[in-house]
Amino acid sequence: MKRYSTIMSVLLTLALPVAGSCADTPTAPDKADAKIEAIKDSMSKTKHGAMMGGTVPAAESADANPSGKVVETMDGGGYTYANLEKDGKKTWVAFSTMETRVGDKLSFKGCMEMPNFQSKALNRKFDSILFCGQPEVALRAAIKEVKGKKSPGSDGSVAAAGKIKVDKASGANAYTIAEIFAKRGALNGKQVVVKGQVVKVASGLMDKTWIHLQAGTGSEKQKTHDLVVTSKDSAEIGDVVTVSGTLAKDKDFGSGYKYNFIIEKGIVKK
Repeated sequence: MKRYSTIMSVLLTLALPVAGSCADTPTAPDKADAKIEAIKDSMSKTKHGAMMGGTVPAAESADANPSGKVVETMDGGGYTYANLEKDGKKTWVAFSTMETRVGDKLSFKGCMEMPNFQSKALNRKFDSILFCGQPEVALRAAIKEVKGKKSPGSDGSVAAAGKIKVDKASGANAYTIAEIFAKRGALNGKQVVVKGQVVKVASGLMDKTWIHLQAGTGSEKQKTHDLVVTSKDSAEIGDVVTVSGTLAKDKDFGSGYKYNFIIEKGIVKK
């Protein structure tokens, strides 16, 4: 039972959504890290899989709440690995990919240990490592930074990724990105279809995937060339996709996530 509880806690920790700003977020964990994937697969085949949406159990020891100065760090398989040093003791932690530098001071809550962890992405074995959500210090700083500001997709769109030219989607309710900008008032709350190239993807924010599309229409100077879509579907930078969803005008998700308009509940087709 103790072993089962530990496994569940590790999985719940890994499932924590990423919070903070609209900076780049991690890709899916490296599937070659077989130990994590094997546990996930085993749990998905049992009735316990339904419990995955619960909260992380309270930490059982101080080791579950590591903090310290980063003395070594690396990225791999969708995670940032950092070696924290505090009072002469070093502790390895792993969390969703985030820019981390030697000398940074980080603290975490509710981490769970995985002993003898083999990361094939790094080709390295850790005698002990703690899997955590995002660092508390980093989250507070990110929220403070964006509070009261509009995030990308409103007044801070992604810079054009080279020359992009994508044809307009076909069929009913199809618009170019520039047309959606121009008609956003009339289209508020209505279904729209748009085609574009993915220039940025952020996964795990508020349990959504945030996709930035550009198609070569609109003006970069006037910030009418970049459109944000939220979806449960996945996409990769460079993909040319057709998205259908509901246009929402003046959308405010809180914590600085404000959009003049955004497509919600998007269905992404490649």
